[in-house]
Amino acid sequence: MRLLPMLFAGTVVAGLVAAPALAGKPKFGAWGVDLSAMDTAVAPGNNFFKYVNGTWLKHARISADRTSTGVWLDIAKRTEHELGAIVAQLRAKPYAELTPDEKKLRDLYTAYMDVKEIDRTGLLPATLDFERYAHMSSPAIIAFNMAKLAAQTYNPLFGGSARIAPFALSISPDFKDPSRYALYVSQSGLGLPDRDYYLSKNPAIVKVRHAYQAWLVKMMTLAGFKDAKVRAQHVYQLELAIAKVSRPAAARRNVLKDYNPMTVSQLEKFAPGFPWKFWLAASGVSPRGPHGQRIIIATDKSAMPALAKIFAHTPASTWGDYLTVHYLHAFAGELPQTVEHLNFAFYGTALAGQKVQLARATRAVHLLDQQMGFALGRLYVAKYFPPEAKAKAEELVANLRQTYEQDIPTLTWMSAKTKAKALQKLKLLSPHIGYPDKWPSYSGLIISPLQLLEDVQRAGQFRWRRRTSHLDEPVDRSSWDMTPSTLNAYYNPLLNEIVFPAAILQPPFFDPNADAAVNYGAIGAVIGHEMSHGYDDQGSRFDAHGVLHNWWTKADRVAFDARTKALTDQYDSYEPVPGIHINGKLTLGENIADLAGLTIAYKAYHLSLHDKPAPILNGFTGDQRFFLAYGQVWRMKITPDALRVELLSDPHSPPEYRVIGTTRNLDPWYRAFNIKPGSKYYLPPDKRVHLW
Repeated sequence: MRLLPMLFAGTVVAGLVAAPALAGKPKFGAWGVDLSAMDTAVAPGNNFFKYVNGTWLKHARISADRTSTGVWLDIAKRTEHELGAIVAQLRAKPYAELTPDEKKLRDLYTAYMDVKEIDRTGLLPATLDFERYAHMSSPAIIAFNMAKLAAQTYNPLFGGSARIAPFALSISPDFKDPSRYALYVSQSGLGLPDRDYYLSKNPAIVKVRHAYQAWLVKMMTLAGFKDAKVRAQHVYQLELAIAKVSRPAAARRNVLKDYNPMTVSQLEKFAPGFPWKFWLAASGVSPRGPHGQRIIIATDKSAMPALAKIFAHTPASTWGDYLTVHYLHAFAGELPQTVEHLNFAFYGTALAGQKVQLARATRAVHLLDQQMGFALGRLYVAKYFPPEAKAKAEELVANLRQTYEQDIPTLTWMSAKTKAKALQKLKLLSPHIGYPDKWPSYSGLIISPLQLLEDVQRAGQFRWRRRTSHLDEPVDRSSWDMTPSTLNAYYNPLLNEIVFPAAILQPPFFDPNADAAVNYGAIGAVIGHEMSHGYDDQGSRFDAHGVLHNWWTKADRVAFDARTKALTDQYDSYEPVPGIHINGKLTLGENIADLAGLTIAYKAYHLSLHDKPAPILNGFTGDQRFFLAYGQVWRMKITPDALRVELLSDPHSPPEYRVIGTTRNLDPWYRAFNIKPGSKYYLPPDKRVHLW
C-alpha cells in the first residue's frame, strides 16, 4: 500500500551531549564536519548545499557500478562490507555447526554465486511457467497466473509484488480500525517507473521510452518468441493504455480518497471485466471474511473500471507475452547471465545511468538481505550494533519528544483543542530502534543450493502466505517493514510508530565523538523528521491511535493547509533537471517533515545548552555547525538519469533541495550566516513557512 511506510530515505539516531569536550576523534574533521568539502566562494544564501559540499562536488566521481556517490553510498559500502564479512564467516564454519537459518543463508548465497550452473540450466527452470503463460484460455486462468507470479515476487520490504498485473493486492492495518488487517487493491502493471514515462514529451524521457520498447523486443527475442517486434509492440501498447488511465503519483497521496471499502460483489459490479473472485482465490484469500463477504479497500477507485476494461479487452496471447517478459525482468538476477545483462542494460544503464553492474558477491549480499533479511539482520546487530547504541538512540528520541511537548503549546496558529490532540498523539508515539522485538521465523522456507530461481520464488510465496495467514487476526505490532541492515527509517501512521534500523546509526549521521551541534543538525533533524510525519499533510489525518478521522478544528486545518500550500509552491519552482521541476504536491509530506524535523532539532539543541553559550570551533558558532552538519548528511552526486527517475516517481525531493528548500524557511539560518536580501534563496520573513 502506498501510504506506508513514510520513509525518510535515511535517518539516524543516538544520544547527544551538550558538552564541547570530545571523548575521541570524530570520523569527519576536528568536530564532526568535513570542512575540506566546503566551497566558501559560494555565498550561503546563493546555494547552501554547494557552500557546504561544493569542493567535494567538484571532485567527486560516480563509479561505473553506482548511480550516485556521497554520504549514503559511503554508509552503504560500509554495510555491504560488514554483511559480506558475516557471509564469509558462515561459509568458513563447518556446515553441521550452523543454525537452520544460517544454513539457508549459506545455501542461498552458494546458489546465487554458482554462475556456471545457472548458465548451464538456462531457462529450463522457467519453462513450465512460460508454457502456462502461452496457453492461457480464459480470464480466470490469466488472473490465476498473475496471482501466482505476484506471490512469487512478494516482498513488503521493497514495495510488495512486482508490477505484473493491472491490479496489486496488499495487506495492511485498516485505516478506520488499525487493530485489524485489511485487504487493499491498487493500480499497477507498468514496466516503467511511473505513468509519466509513457506520457511525457520531455526529450530525455522520450529517449528512455524508445529504449524500453527496444528492450521489450530484445527480451522477447531472447525468450525465443517469433514475431518479437510485433508482440513487443502489443505489450507496450497494453502498458500505455494502463498508464493513460492510472492516477498520477501526486494524486495518489490523498488518503481521504484512498479509503473506498467494498464487498467483493460490489467490486465486481463497480469494475466488471476482471475475475475478482478467481484472482482472490488464486492469491490465497477467501472471498468471505469473519463477518460475511470479504471487504476490499480500493485505493485507486477512479482507475479501476478502466483497468478492468483493459484487462477484459486484451487478448490472452498479449497477456501471456506480458507475463513472460515481466517474469524475466523480475527474476533476471536468478536467470542466465544473458538475461541478467540484457535486463541491466535497460533498467541499470538506459534508465538510471549505471554503467556497470555491482560485483556479483555484493549483489549476493543484497539478495540475502532481500530474501532473508531478518535472519541476516539478527547476525548483523549481534556483531555491529551494541546495546549502548540502542540505549543512546532511545535517549535521543525521548529528547526530541520532550522538545515537541514544549513546542506544540507555543504554536500561534493552532487552537488549544487541536494542540491537546497533537500532544496525545506525541505521547502515544511508539519508537522502535535497531531491530524488532520479535524476530520473524524462516522455519517453513525451503532453500536449496541447486535451485536459485525456485529458492527466490519460494521465498516470495513464503512471505505472502505468512501475510495472508494474518489477514483475519489482530495486527502484529512487532512486525517491521525494514530489515536491521537497511539504510533508512520510517513512520507508520496506522500504528503511530517510528522505526530506525540499526544500519543507519553510523557517522556522519551519528558520531559519539562529534560536537553536540553537529549531532543535533544531523540525526536530531532526522529523528525530528520521522516524528513530524505524524503531523504532515497525510499523517495528520490519523489520530493518536492510528485511526483515519479528522481530529483538527476546521480553522486549524485551513491555517495548516495555507502554510503547506506555500511550501508546495516553493518546491514547484525548483528545476533540478532542465524541463523537469520538483512536484511540490508529490513531495509535500517529505518536505513538511524535513522542515519540521530541522526546526525541532534546532530547538532541542538550544534546550540542551541550558542557557549557556555554545563554544566557537574553528571560527564557527554552534548554530553554524548545526546547519553545516545538516547540509553534510545530504552530500550526494547523482546521475541525471537516476535524478530524472526520482523527480517523476519519488516522494522525496532531491538531496540538494532538501537542504536549500528547508534552510531558507528557518529564521535562525538567516541569522547564523547573515543572509541578506539579494541572495538567490533569500525569502522575506513573511514568505517563510513556519509550522512548528
